[in-house]
Amino acid sequence: MTDGVTRSLAAATAEAVAAASADSCPRIVATLIRVTGDWTLAEDCAQEALALALQRWPREGVPGNPGGWLMTVARNRAIDVLRRASAERRKLAELAALADAGPAQAPEEGEVVDDRLRLVFTCCHPALPLEARVALTLRTICGVPTADIARAFLVTESTMTRRLTRAKTKIADARIPYRVPAGRALAERLPGVLAVLYLLFTQGYNADGEPAFADEAIRLARLLQRLMPGESEVSALLALFLFQHSRRATRRDARGDLVALDKQDRNRWDHAAVAEGLHVLAGVREDGPYAVQARIAACHATAPSAGTTDWPAIAGWYDRLAAIQPSPVVELNRAVAHGYAHGPEAGLRLLDAARAGGALDGYPLAIAVEADLTARRGDRDRASTLFLRAAAATHSVPERRALLARADDPFA
Repeated sequence: MTDGVTRSLAAATAEAVAAASADSCPRIVATLIRVTGDWTLAEDCAQEALALALQRWPREGVPGNPGGWLMTVARNRAIDVLRRASAERRKLAELAALADAGPAQAPEEGEVVDDRLRLVFTCCHPALPLEARVALTLRTICGVPTADIARAFLVTESTMTRRLTRAKTKIADARIPYRVPAGRALAERLPGVLAVLYLLFTQGYNADGEPAFADEAIRLARLLQRLMPGESEVSALLALFLFQHSRRATRRDARGDLVALDKQDRNRWDHAAVAEGLHVLAGVREDGPYAVQARIAACHATAPSAGTTDWPAIAGWYDRLAAIQPSPVVELNRAVAHGYAHGPEAGLRLLDAARAGGALDGYPLAIAVEADLTARRGDRDRASTLFLRAAAATHSVPERRALLARADDPFA
């Protein structure tokens, strides 16, 4: 076999392993956690199965059911480890039972789905700090490398490793149940799960974010929506993600600078994602916080041009959102919407009211909103000064460049 053929085969095998890892590893980990209750063992066995695939698949070929092959290897490895450690016979029996369907069979879809849903709710348990919930979700459910998670949270890999270990230890020590809550407990816990997915998406959507995190948030939202089709806020959150992410290809120019929404090339938006979002949103009958945000995003996504955006409708939806989920950031966005719907003076009045409590003091986006509304009122010099102040306050390099550009030309 020539070197070129060998390299091509190795590349094809690595690609097959990567695809199987993305599709099957979270499911394998979820299943092994359910059976063994040992997070580290489950993750280690899944990784060892992938390593063995990289060794054997180039020689033996990619199996017809890669996920089932990986599950078999990971299960057998877990059995070996537990047997050597004299683990409980019940766990060994349950693991062995996974082999009943044959060595190349993956678990039944219903069982896998249940395991993954249990894992989502376990990772997002309110006993864990919010940052730990997001990190644990990324690592365990999405399979994101610890180094990438650490980079997103601006900490070292060793620091993030310790945080993940502490979170898993807390789950074990506190005996946090590995299950989906029911009845009233589900209603109480679901908003926390959705908040984690929302923060995960934001980590990918922000100017300095990791785009893959937004993709993972959408993937998890799709999974949750499939598992809980009757929950309106789950569907609404998925629709919101799809609308927002549909603009990902147009949010930066060729130099990497941010492009404002009204300057983006709408022909390059992902119209398939918009269509999917509209389809999902059509089934949402209740107006919870995510549903209202999704309806706002839909107004932007379906406008043929910036000049045709239905700002009065958006302002009305922000009025609704402020009533059901009041916050300084919601009030800030409400000021923007009213500024475009009813004129900059209306927006500035709402902005002053939003600032009354002091929560927006020094917040760069609040300063930028005032700058934009001031420019639209015609006061060039003050708008330029405000844009410079907002640029000095932000920690985001792309945002700073965009604000400095507006300071040079406030009417742009």
